[in-house]
Order: sequence, then C-alpha cells, then structure tokens
Amino acid sequence: MQVNVEWVDARERLPEPGEPVATATFGTWPPDFHDQSVAGEDYWLVRPMVFHDLYIPASSQHESEDESHHHNCFVDSDGYIRYPSGGPSDDHITHWAALPFLPGLTTHVANGHEATEALARAREA
Repeated sequence: MQVNVEWVDARERLPEPGEPVATATFGTWPPDFHDQSVAGEDYWLVRPMVFHDLYIPASSQHESEDESHHHNCFVDSDGYIRYPSGGPSDDHITHWAALPFLPGLTTHVANGHEATEALARAREA
C-alpha cells in the first residue's frame, strides 16, 4: 500500500482546527539563545502533531496551567507547542500534510468491534 503526501507550506495555509497532521519541523539542537557561535546543528524532521486555532494548556484539573492561550499552533503528544515560521517558538513548522486514513477506512480512528474488524480486513487485503 502506498500513500501520496501533499505537503502544504505553513506560511500559505493552515490545517483545520483539531486536525492531526504530519509536520516538517525546522530548528537548531541544542539551542543557544545567547551565543549563536556555540549553537548546535540545524535539523528538519517530520513529527505527528495536532493543529489548534486556540490552545489552552490544561493541567489534570482541566484548567490552564499558566492561564496562557496559544493561537494557530501545532501541539505534539507531549504538549510541546510549535508555530508556523515567524511565530514565537524556537523551532517552527515549515510544512504540514494530512495524515492518511486507516487502511481500508475513511477515518483516522476506529474503536471496539469496528477496529477489530477493520484490522482483520486490512490484513487479509
């Protein structure tokens, strides 16, 4: 099974809010904010993230940890926030692509009996 990926320049268009996407992230590791002569190497890598038009970091009590609000940002599974180029993050999202659907389905998520049956069909194909 092959999937074609259409990369979108994050400066030109953003995903729909709540959409899980693959992101191309550019940055420098390790970063050094005071002396660029000792900063690390540039990197560009692909990461799964979710796009938010409004993101409020939540604690276990579902309240904002620091009462901050983030607009038009990408958030990874660890809660790390990145922005498109020009945003306030140290590393930034250059491009994004929609994630493919599950094999044989038209959705990103299947639960319960539907998940078991869909996986069996995909393995038989």
